[in-house]
Amino acid sequence: MDGHFVPVISFGTPIIAAVRKLTKLTLDIHLMVEQPERHLASYIDAGGDIINFHVEAATHLHRSIKEVHERGARAGVCLNPATPASAIEEALASIDQVMVMSVNPGWAGQRFIEGVLSKVQTLRRSIDERGLPVEIEIDGGITPDNASRAVAAGACVLVAASAIFNERASVRENMAKLQESVRQVNAQ
Repeated sequence: MDGHFVPVISFGTPIIAAVRKLTKLTLDIHLMVEQPERHLASYIDAGGDIINFHVEAATHLHRSIKEVHERGARAGVCLNPATPASAIEEALASIDQVMVMSVNPGWAGQRFIEGVLSKVQTLRRSIDERGLPVEIEIDGGITPDNASRAVAAGACVLVAASAIFNERASVRENMAKLQESVRQVNAQ
């Protein structure tokens, strides 16, 4: 977060590089910055495996996607809640992931915007009809109460912060609740 695209400033490449030294887990980077093309290389060099950037901030979407791929990372494009799925239609076949924001980016703890589920459904249909290997990630306000609806709509990656890291229960207990919500959809 750069303090421009969203009003908050967050950690950068030194943290990513430090985390990379500690894990082989996939580092899924979400750039909430203006001019993301200026930052792609540094986040990949720091250890980012998937680089997501906002279509609303990218001047040359295809060029940025190509750069991410050429540097050996997976490319993801993010859509703010009010941005239609059609904004990435021409790039959909070139990306590995689409992140649908289910809150306005910038702050943790916001309420899930239910209206984005129809966007996820639209994207899922388009991806499936075209036989594309594109994951749909949904970010913002994910809780055990709505995770199942997000997965049922077509998301396969969920970003949950406040539902996991809170004072109501331990991280382990909160993860179990979220996983149980998702298992119910997969069992149907």
